[in-house]
Amino acid sequence: MYPLIIPASCEVGIPQMRKLKLRESERFAQDHTTSEYKHHGSALPPSATRPGFNCSFFLFVVGELLLLSSMIFLLPVVCGCPGRCRCHSPSNFVDCSRQGLAEVPSDLPPQTLTLHLQDNQIRQLPASAFKSVPQLTTLNLYNNSLSNLTSGVFRGLQHLRVLNLTQNSLHSLESRLFHSLPQLRELDLSSNNISHLPTSLGEPWENLTVFAIQQNQLQQLDRALLESMPRVRHLFLKDNLWKCNCHLLSLKLWLETFIYKGGITDSIICASPDTWKGKDLLKIPHELYQPCPFPSPDLESSQVQQLGAAHQAVPRPPENHSSGERDHWECEIKPKPRPANLRHAVATIIITGVVCGIVCLMMLAAAIYGCTYAAITAQYHAGRLAQINEPAKTEGKELFDSSMA
Repeated sequence: MYPLIIPASCEVGIPQMRKLKLRESERFAQDHTTSEYKHHGSALPPSATRPGFNCSFFLFVVGELLLLSSMIFLLPVVCGCPGRCRCHSPSNFVDCSRQGLAEVPSDLPPQTLTLHLQDNQIRQLPASAFKSVPQLTTLNLYNNSLSNLTSGVFRGLQHLRVLNLTQNSLHSLESRLFHSLPQLRELDLSSNNISHLPTSLGEPWENLTVFAIQQNQLQQLDRALLESMPRVRHLFLKDNLWKCNCHLLSLKLWLETFIYKGGITDSIICASPDTWKGKDLLKIPHELYQPCPFPSPDLESSQVQQLGAAHQAVPRPPENHSSGERDHWECEIKPKPRPANLRHAVATIIITGVVCGIVCLMMLAAAIYGCTYAAITAQYHAGRLAQINEPAKTEGKELFDSSMA
């Protein structure tokens, strides 16, 4: 609950109103009492003149109470605050949330900067809904029943920076719907039923930094729309029905560049086809997009180098196929019998085997060399030992023969 603060424009006339009311009450009490007793030809009663009782003071208190109650009921009307809203004058904040409103109040204060209309039952916004609040910077329409936004509904809101349209019933958005919002910085379209977004929602948003479109029914997103947001830094796309076919390849390339430049985004989980269901779009290898046509002639050089041979000339489907079959052939990602990553794995295994074989041969050669060297060394030492022992045997034999003789 926000305190009811009387704007300065309304406070100016309150002292004058009190003085006027006091004079009228005193004059009324004096005239009424004097005329009544003069009519009956009697003097004023003692009770009317003794210090304990004052008719003027009594009437003054009653008048003040009436004046205060009137101000409480009439202040919203006099000062421009809608009857079912709460206005905070110092910050120019108007809170009309949770009031069961079916439309935007028409008597909003023109100096309003922040307007909260969340948790109501607003179904439609006319073209002049916010004409009376040209200085508006924040507009919150969270949790209403909006199903369509007509072109020009935000016209005149040149200073709007934050627009929250979360949790409504929007199905689609018109092209250039937000073209009159050059200062927009945050746009939240989450938790709707949006199944398609146009290639442009307005002029290039030089100031937009946050764009949220999660929890909708999107199957694809045009890259041109994202390129119209050169300063976007937070992009929320999860919980949609993303169809990870060739149409989503350009989005994948754009997101990789976006993340490389420091952007923040969430995961894009594929909902179809079954081959990629539950997979993160950004983690699908580029080689698996080889059957897809080249996304765009103006791809950045880094992206082209990254794709390499995966995005060269694409073979055409047979001429005897129907147009529907041709479109299906061009759009769906065809998982190859032996994808590139498997070929790379086989090549790695072969190279590893060759290296291991060479190492084994080298170890075998070293073992043979060691054994041969050991045998030669042993034979050499045996010959040397035989040569040393031969004179000793001859001398011993001569001594034996001489002793026998």
